[in-house]
Amino acid sequence: MASFRPKYITFDCYGTLTNFQMAEAARDLYSEQLDEPRMQEFIRNFAAYRLDEVLGAWKPYAEVVHNSLERTCKRNGIKFREEAARMVYERVPTWGPHADVPAGLAKVAKEIPLVILSNAMNSQIMSNVEKLGAPFHAVYTAEQAQAYKPRLQAFEYLFDMLGCGPEDVVHCSSSFRYDHMSAHDIGIKNKVWVNRGHEPANPYYGYVEIADISGLPGVFGL
Repeated sequence: MASFRPKYITFDCYGTLTNFQMAEAARDLYSEQLDEPRMQEFIRNFAAYRLDEVLGAWKPYAEVVHNSLERTCKRNGIKFREEAARMVYERVPTWGPHADVPAGLAKVAKEIPLVILSNAMNSQIMSNVEKLGAPFHAVYTAEQAQAYKPRLQAFEYLFDMLGCGPEDVVHCSSSFRYDHMSAHDIGIKNKVWVNRGHEPANPYYGYVEIADISGLPGVFGL
């Protein structure tokens, strides 16, 4: 990919660029009620229900958090409190980038326009983007697309807004289930997987692997 110059590099934001701290939020809320094995199970369930909640028609992300936390509490025998869901939702805009992100992004941004496609609300995302330390050509949200990734409608919205096609972008994400599987299905051949350790490798989907964003400039020979 070092010789390929896409029109845009498109990014997942939460988890890939922003340090997504849902597990930490769950620990803050419930670690006193659960021993470590049960806490780990709670975190796994919370992640699974968040994915399940975004697969249908679009709804505000506050509802995604509320519903997924409520379902997780029910499954794990914990009393659900609405104020806990509000606390988690309100934390999202406060999260900053992984330490490797600002320098790596800034170097690439000098040569190739950067674009975000995020499962976010409009009112959340810019607070996170401002902390990333690099200029972005555009930032698109699930609220604008009226669909969350991994739904293909989110990627279709991205292409419509950019006026380009799958062949014109490199998509960069740490998640197969939210991003790279759908990117593959919609025809994006050039993908970068940031191995943050929260999903196993899946070579079928075709990608360049990097450990973190400090490795991204090297993908393009920069």
